[in-house]
Amino acid sequence: MAALGSLRRNSFVLISVIGMALFAFVIAGVFDGSGFQSQDPIGEVNGEKISITDFRNQVDFLKKSYNFSDLQALNTSWDQVTRKEIFRQRIDQLGLGSGKAHLDYFLANNPNFNSDERFLNDAGIFDIDKFTDFVLNLKDFNPQGYSQWTLQEKEFKNQIEQNNYLNLLKSGINSSNYEGELEFLKSNLTANILYVKIPYSSIPDSLVSISNSEIKSYINKNSDDFKQKPTRGFEYVVFEELPSNKDERDLRDKLNSFLNDREEFNPVSNLNEFVKGFKSTNDFDFYIDENSDIPFDSLFRPKGFFSSDHAQMIFNLNNDQIYGPYKDNGFMKISRMLEKKNNGNVRASHILISYKGSQNADPSIERSKNEAKTEANRILKLARLNPDSFSSLALEFSDGPSKSSGGDLGFFQEGMMVKPFNDYVFKSNIGRIGVVETEFGFHVIKVVAKEDLAKVATIALKNVPSNFTSDSVFNVASKFEIELSKSQDLISTAQSFEYESKSLSSITPLDHELPALGNQRNLVKWLFENDTKIGDYKRFDLSSGGYVLAQLKDVSNEGLMDVSAGSILALPELRKNKKADMIIKENNQYNSLDDLSNEKGLEIVSVSAINQSSPVVAQAGYEPVIIGNAFGLDVGETSGFFQGEEGVYMIKLVDINKVESPSTYLSFENQLSNKRRSDTESKILESFKSESKIIDNRTVYY
Repeated sequence: MAALGSLRRNSFVLISVIGMALFAFVIAGVFDGSGFQSQDPIGEVNGEKISITDFRNQVDFLKKSYNFSDLQALNTSWDQVTRKEIFRQRIDQLGLGSGKAHLDYFLANNPNFNSDERFLNDAGIFDIDKFTDFVLNLKDFNPQGYSQWTLQEKEFKNQIEQNNYLNLLKSGINSSNYEGELEFLKSNLTANILYVKIPYSSIPDSLVSISNSEIKSYINKNSDDFKQKPTRGFEYVVFEELPSNKDERDLRDKLNSFLNDREEFNPVSNLNEFVKGFKSTNDFDFYIDENSDIPFDSLFRPKGFFSSDHAQMIFNLNNDQIYGPYKDNGFMKISRMLEKKNNGNVRASHILISYKGSQNADPSIERSKNEAKTEANRILKLARLNPDSFSSLALEFSDGPSKSSGGDLGFFQEGMMVKPFNDYVFKSNIGRIGVVETEFGFHVIKVVAKEDLAKVATIALKNVPSNFTSDSVFNVASKFEIELSKSQDLISTAQSFEYESKSLSSITPLDHELPALGNQRNLVKWLFENDTKIGDYKRFDLSSGGYVLAQLKDVSNEGLMDVSAGSILALPELRKNKKADMIIKENNQYNSLDDLSNEKGLEIVSVSAINQSSPVVAQAGYEPVIIGNAFGLDVGETSGFFQGEEGVYMIKLVDINKVESPSTYLSFENQLSNKRRSDTESKILESFKSESKIIDNRTVYY
C-alpha cells in the first residue's frame, strides 16, 4: 500500500518528467489557465490548420525548458509542427497506423521507462502490465496526470507512426552488386597523374567586363542558388535616457545626507524627531531597508564579491569607516565596514577514504575502519612526497563526490564543514596536508588557499535619469523627428544634431532581438508592414529607457535576388567563366603538357594515388573536376583544357594502380545502402515540403 500511495502522489510528476525529457515537441502545459482557445491558425499545411494555442504552448515550453531565444523557439516550433502535420497527412493517405503492441514495444525499449524501478519485474525487466496498472491508477486517482498521459501517449503514437513510415521507405532503398563494386573502386582504385595549371589570376580583372544583363541571365539560370528570404535594412539614431551629471550630483547629495545624525519633522506627531545617520546607526536591517533600493546583506563576503573597481578600497576600510558615494553597476552607493574576518574563507581539497558502516558510504565498500585508516595514511605519505599530485591522487583513490574535480571543495566559511574537518583547515597554514577522521571516514586534506572576509553595510540608490532629463531626451527626439520630416534624410539630420547614425541590414520577419537595440519586435513588424515604404521613419521605445528613430532604407522581398544583391555571388563565377574561355582560346594550340610547360614556363605537377573519394588534389586544392577527368582517361592519354575552381587545367593519366578485388562486394553494398538511408529522412521531408502548400502566419501573432 505504501508503494501504491507513493505512486499516486508522484504519478503526475513522473509522467511530466519522462515525457518532457523524450521529445522537445511535447505539449508543455495541458491547460492555458483561461479556458479560452483561439480558433485562428498560426498556419496551414495543405489546407489543414495548425492551432495557435498548441503552437504557443510549444514555443513557451522551448523558451522555459531550453532557454531558447524568441527566434529560436519560433523557428524550432514551426519546423516541428509542420513536419508533424506533413507526415500525418501522408500517413493518413496510406492508412498506416499503430496499435497497442507498437506502443508497448516503444515503452519497453525507451530508457526513460525501462530503467524506472516502478515498472520493473523481479528480474529487473520492464513489465508492461506494471505500467498499465500505473496508468489505470492515474485515471482513478489523478485525473490531471491521466490527461497529461493521454496527450503524451498521442505524441508517442505520432512518433511511432512516423518511424514506421520512414522505415518502410528506407527498406526500399538498397544497392546492387554493381554499385557495391563501384563503391569499392571509389576508395581503393588510385591513379597517378601529371597536370599543368593556368590560374585565373594570370588575367587581370580589369580585362573582364560583365554587364548587368549577363548577371541577370546567370541568376535566372541558377535560380536555386539565388533564392532569398524577405529582409529589410534600416538606419537609426538612438536617444538614450541616461542620468545627467546633475542627476548624479543630486543622487550623491542625497546619499551624503544619510551619513550624519539629523532632525526630521514627523507629520504624525507634528514634532521634530532625532534620526541617527548611517555613520552611527546599529539597526542596519531597518535603516537600509528604509533608505536603500537593495536590502541589507548580513553575510561575510570575500573581496571577489565586490566590484573590481571598488573592492580594494572597501577592504582597506577600518571598522565603521565609510566609502563613497561611488557608482557601481547602475547604482550610486555608500558602504560602511562593519567587521572583518582574517582568513575567514578557506579553499581545501580532500581525499575521502570511507569504510563499511561510515556515513553515506557506497554499499560496494567492504574495507574495515582500520583498513581505511591505513589506506589514508598511505595516501598521506604519497601526497606529502609530491603535493602537486594531490588532484591525481584524489581522482584515483577518493570515495567522495568531489573525486571528479580532483578533490577540490572550493572556498567555504567557518562552520560549513563537520567540526573536525573545519577545525583542521582553519587552524592550519596554506599548503599543509594531513589526515582527519569524521563520521564519513578518513580525510586526507590539503589547505589550498585562504582569504579575508568582510561584512559591509551598503545603501544603494538606482542611478536613473530625473524627470527633467527624461523630458529633455523626449524633446530632443521630437525636434529631431520634425527636422527629419523636412529633410527625409536621417544621416544628414543626425549630423546636424551631432548624433551618431547607425544601420542594420538583413532583418528577417521574425527577428526580435536586434544588435545594440535589444527586443524591438514592434520595430521589425513595422518594417514588414505593407504600407511601410523606403524612406518612411518611426520612433520606438527602448526597454532601457529612451527612443530609437528608424528609417527604412532597403527592401528585399522573397524570391530571386535582383542584380544588385545577386552580383556578389554571380560576379566571381561569371568572371571565372570568362577568364577560362580566354585562357582556353589563347592556349588551344597546345596538345601536350611538355609543349605547354616549355612555351609558357608553367610547372608540370606530379600527383600520386588520387582516388574518387576525395576531391582534394595536391598543390591544387579542392578540384573535383581533376579527379573526374583523370578517371575518364586511358593510361598515357592527355586531356584537353578544362575549367577548374582556381584555374584551367590540362592533365595526363600516368598510371592506374590496380587493386585486388574482394570475393564479394556485400559489405560495400551495405555501406552504400546505409549511407543512402541515413540521408533519407531529411530529403523526404524537404521533398514533401516542396510539394505542400504551407501558409505561415507567425508574423501576425509574434
